[in-house]
Amino acid sequence: MPAAPDPAPSPAPPPPGGGAVRRLFAPLGVLAGVVAAFGYVGAVDPHQPGHYPVCPVLRLTGLYCPACGGLRGAHALAHGDLPAALRDNALAVLCYALLAVCWLVWCARSVAGGRFPLMRGRPFTPRGWQVRAFLGVVVIFTIVRNSPFGGLLTP
Repeated sequence: MPAAPDPAPSPAPPPPGGGAVRRLFAPLGVLAGVVAAFGYVGAVDPHQPGHYPVCPVLRLTGLYCPACGGLRGAHALAHGDLPAALRDNALAVLCYALLAVCWLVWCARSVAGGRFPLMRGRPFTPRGWQVRAFLGVVVIFTIVRNSPFGGLLTP
């Protein structure tokens, strides 16, 4: 009677401690890019003309788009001036904060090996109502900042 073939060898266990560091490469790479971008915007003042292109929506229509003032807000944040950042573009500052929270969750999930109790092992995928709600906030923000009573939201 022929001998049964050997079963496939099981994969070797990951080296202790090395897996979590390796899983943090992508989040730390993104952090390095964000720090470099904020560092550049912090060093090169968007209030000075000629450093950055003018918003094409503002140039063509005279209306502030939802992102107008975002670079000035990032510049103010890089210098630790939260009130000025909120005056320049409150929506952008709130989005920066939301993205920071998402980055922290990504790091926590990476360290936990993809298993994070709050997410129940699923990647974050925005639902349709969340996308519509976000787009609704962006549209309302844009309308209010371009209306006569939205002066506090203009950069």
